[in-house]
Amino acid sequence: MSFKKNKTELESNGYSITSKIYSDEEINKIIDLIENKDSKSDSFIKTKDLFAIRQLFKNLPELSDLVFNNNMMSLLNEVGGNNYFLSKAIYFDKPKESNWFVAYHQDLSISVNEKLDFKDYINWTYKRGQHGVQPPIKTLEKIITIRVHLDDTTSENGALSIIPNSHSKGIYRPDSIDWNSETEVVCEVKKGNAMLMKPLTLHASKRTLNDKQRRVIHMEFSNQELDGTLEWLEKLNIKKTIT
Repeated sequence: MSFKKNKTELESNGYSITSKIYSDEEINKIIDLIENKDSKSDSFIKTKDLFAIRQLFKNLPELSDLVFNNNMMSLLNEVGGNNYFLSKAIYFDKPKESNWFVAYHQDLSISVNEKLDFKDYINWTYKRGQHGVQPPIKTLEKIITIRVHLDDTTSENGALSIIPNSHSKGIYRPDSIDWNSETEVVCEVKKGNAMLMKPLTLHASKRTLNDKQRRVIHMEFSNQELDGTLEWLEKLNIKKTIT
């Protein structure tokens, strides 16, 4: 399976949607593994409107073989290269009862092992036992986000809306969006397909309007080392032979 078109679209538009890379059987195995995992750790977030698992592969290492199948490895190698590693992974479910939305934003924060003072590392946070920071823009520009969709995702159940090519404009504040020159695209993604995105691409998520779930595995990959002794909190080298 070739992903050359996806690589071109990602670089030019800041996003791309793949063809099917997981069978229904593979998706069902992924869902069963996630939903049968019971934990009281801070990485598991359960509320009426959200179920999320932070540090996904640290909490469910057995998920790795299912997610990183041949198609996913081919995709990652094509759009990034074999020197890219996993830097963050989150599972989240937007339940059918949920009615929250996320306004336009860029993904500017990464998770790191500790808080240290380095030039151009700003906006530090500490939530649920992990440090977050906005790194230099050169680091953000190299990150590739891959969102694996475990359900059909449409405009009715919270599909992402994005502004094409906004990743090329650096830090782009949402309150400065010029809607006379920008276009919004709703990214509907089929179950078993993936959406690629640059973290600097402006994106938003609207309210759910139907009774269907939107379960997603959100993964971020990088080929950049951080300054000094600062390290990616979830760094995981993905080295698998494609068969």
